[in-house]
Amino acid sequence: MPEIFEYFGLVFYFYSSEHDPIHVHVKHGDRESIFDMIIYNNVLTEIRSRKKRGVDLLSARDEKMARDFITHFSEEIVTKWVAVFVLKEQVQKTSIKTKIEKEVKIPKVKNQ
Repeated sequence: MPEIFEYFGLVFYFYSSEHDPIHVHVKHGDRESIFDMIIYNNVLTEIRSRKKRGVDLLSARDEKMARDFITHFSEEIVTKWVAVFVLKEQVQKTSIKTKIEKEVKIPKVKNQ
């Protein structure tokens, strides 16, 4: 279970046997949510959250923080996903100790 980021108590990680779509597990205490990253033409277009079976979802505040983080660091998350699951490399956990100042909006993409 490689941990990839830590951000103000939120721990972002992958399981060792993941599947598509690219997604990240986010844990805070005994709560956890899974965030699917929908990518179209190399651009993050949507983040879908879902529940991990048997575990309470993140609080609304933590979910917003996680979504903002994923939006801001989406390229780094994808890079670490490729390193772990395609290149079979080890990755180091990065601790982010500064708050994300501005919420980044995900562009809306029309269905083709």
